Amino acid sequence: MVSDVLRQIPKTDVVLALPEVAAACDRYTRAQVRGVVQAVLDDARESVLKRGRTDVPNLDEAGAEVLRRLRDQGVWSLRRVVNATGVVLHTNLGRAPLGDEVAAHVAEIARGYSNLEYDLEAGARGSRFTHVERLACELTGAEAAMVVNNNAGAVFLMLNTLCAGSEVAVSRGELVEIGGSFRVPEVMARSGTSLVEVGTTNKTHAFDYREVVGREQMSALLKVHTSNFRVTGFVEEVEPTELVSIAHEAGVYALYDIGSALPLPAEALGLTEGHTARSALRDGVDVACFSGDKLLGGAQAGILVGRRDLIERIKKNQLARILRIDKLSLAALEMTLAYCVDQRTALERIPTLGMLAMTRKECRQRATALARRLAGAAPGLSSEVLDTVDEAGGGSLPGVELPGAAVSVRVRGMEVSDLERALRAWRTPIICRVHEGAVLVSPRTLLAGDEDVLLEALVSTARAHAAGGEATHS
Repeated sequence: MVSDVLRQIPKTDVVLALPEVAAACDRYTRAQVRGVVQAVLDDARESVLKRGRTDVPNLDEAGAEVLRRLRDQGVWSLRRVVNATGVVLHTNLGRAPLGDEVAAHVAEIARGYSNLEYDLEAGARGSRFTHVERLACELTGAEAAMVVNNNAGAVFLMLNTLCAGSEVAVSRGELVEIGGSFRVPEVMARSGTSLVEVGTTNKTHAFDYREVVGREQMSALLKVHTSNFRVTGFVEEVEPTELVSIAHEAGVYALYDIGSALPLPAEALGLTEGHTARSALRDGVDVACFSGDKLLGGAQAGILVGRRDLIERIKKNQLARILRIDKLSLAALEMTLAYCVDQRTALERIPTLGMLAMTRKECRQRATALARRLAGAAPGLSSEVLDTVDEAGGGSLPGVELPGAAVSVRVRGMEVSDLERALRAWRTPIICRVHEGAVLVSPRTLLAGDEDVLLEALVSTARAHAAGGEATHS
């Protein structure tokens, strides 16, 4: 009878009492281990009730399965993954990875106290803005700077401080929607400003701004970089220099949401295009803002740079506390900005910039080396090096192609969807692209040690498939 089979399933507390399972509570919390035990036992009950199984795990088998899940899957929802997609700033995968030195510095700040808002020289309360302001100004040429939690917050705070209760003109072609359905018009409305649309979706001219800039309630002309899409063909936009001229002639602000700004000139990375905050301020923009975790290659942050008097006003906005950056992001941002000041150091120590600058030749060399390691490593496992096109991603450089190379991987007799799923389910999940019946592994976005993880996963999966079983993560 079903009830007799169910009674054979071990009790939760009995499994928890097994020495090796109990020892796991030293690495994780007891509640976490209990949760895994209950999941294992629930799966056993489901196999009996829904699939009619009569063979259920005994005590030792249940304990072994608990330990396997803890080892292979862990208990944490947020986990490290291997990005083998070739998309450098993959929004779903956390965008910019931090370099080893930056990560170590963040860990040092995290494990103790810090002078986050304490002036060591004066022995009194200080400001968290001071830790990065000098570096941000040095990088961009700004008179002053401040940082908040992200760029959407920076745009909001800039508008709320300088333009609340008045009108702001924006090109219809720049009324963008960013991730999570957050839209520029809605952000502007929440900031207390009234949007005045100018131009059309594909063409906005200088005269469109001149027609509205003299309105009594107009306080600023806002340029928004379309960092997550591109309109091509019959198009025209007003460049920052001309926008600044129109705004300042009328006595209103010229503001620029750059979105994703490069810390170095585009040509230094081998790119054909890309905006920098320094060039925007050189054009005369009063305040510009951009993200810290996109092309800058640091932690999530919104960086505001520009005129000293305006930045000081923004700092005093009561909403600045709501949008303030946390100490760990601030630690990562300070070190990243310090590296960005020197071009050679930036390319060597900021992973994002190194990945963007990687040439097709370099990608192909790495792909060829990986393919050699895979050759003959497991029965049925085959690989081929292909030229591909990678992406900057993350709402940064839409339409800009990164010539690269990838390893096309197949396992004989295994559906590509099953192979992709097996890699995604690995102890350290591996995220790949699927193309023409094969899994593509791009070396551009592989970090130190990732190739070893990938090799182990592919070999184990291929061997298990050849043997008719499932890959083990041991």
